[in-house]
Amino acid sequence: MPFRLYDYLPILLMFIVAAGFAVGNVLLSQFVGQRNRTRTKLMPYECGKDPVGSARERFSVKFYLIAMIFILFDIEVIFLVPWAAVFKTLAAQGDAMRRFAYIEMMVFVGLLFVGYIYVVKKGAFDWGEKARREAEAEARALADLEARHIEQKKRTAA
Repeated sequence: MPFRLYDYLPILLMFIVAAGFAVGNVLLSQFVGQRNRTRTKLMPYECGKDPVGSARERFSVKFYLIAMIFILFDIEVIFLVPWAAVFKTLAAQGDAMRRFAYIEMMVFVGLLFVGYIYVVKKGAFDWGEKARREAEAEARALADLEARHIEQKKRTAA
């Protein structure tokens, strides 16, 4: 099949529509949106945490765990797209190849599901009040430990 630039026109059109939608919403919010500047609205907002205290504050391990889980599952889902694109050509090669490709992907999805069940059992997605209190207590303990460590360094330096 020869290369034709015309075949990529739908992708270019999708990018133009997406950029137009984003720019249009920003401009619309500038023209139509309210302009009540309150102290709360002008305060910086960072990852769901109030920006008070030191910028070197320790975060709970749960924040990093969620980030790693997101990356893990995101990458695994990305592997499904090329498989789905190639499956039709693999299926055309014969019944044995179609079964092999299907079983191989079901093993992959099964492992993904086992990982998901493990994460749920560990409580990584539990962001209820109890989990939030535990995460805050862990962050306070880490901050106290760091403060003691800094104080100890100051005493030994003096």
